[in-house]
Amino acid sequence: MSSYLSLIFVDPGVKVNGSYYRDVLLSQKLLPVMREVSIEFFIFQQDRARDTVRFLEQTTPAFISPDLWPPNSPDLNPVDYKIWGIVQQRVYQSRVHDVDQLNLKQRLLARHGTECC
Repeated sequence: MSSYLSLIFVDPGVKVNGSYYRDVLLSQKLLPVMREVSIEFFIFQQDRARDTVRFLEQTTPAFISPDLWPPNSPDLNPVDYKIWGIVQQRVYQSRVHDVDQLNLKQRLLARHGTECC
């Protein structure tokens, strides 16, 4: 399965603060996948967390500063307004009981599309 089809899970009990988000989720998981999929060009948009904004300005090829986009714009936040709705619809077609079942469902969706679940 291609890594860009994989969900990124946070282990139970881990506190997701700014450092964890930058050092683990962005640096180790999300940005490497984005580089693989985009062949090194993508535009990243982030909220106003100062340390994270500085990090992304230094590590991404193009970055939209929080001052340049309205935070609640459906045009600039497609994940919030469209993609999450599609993901929810596919995931919740049937009940998910635990993370293992969600992982299995994700693998089946990646392999077979919406017909599988």
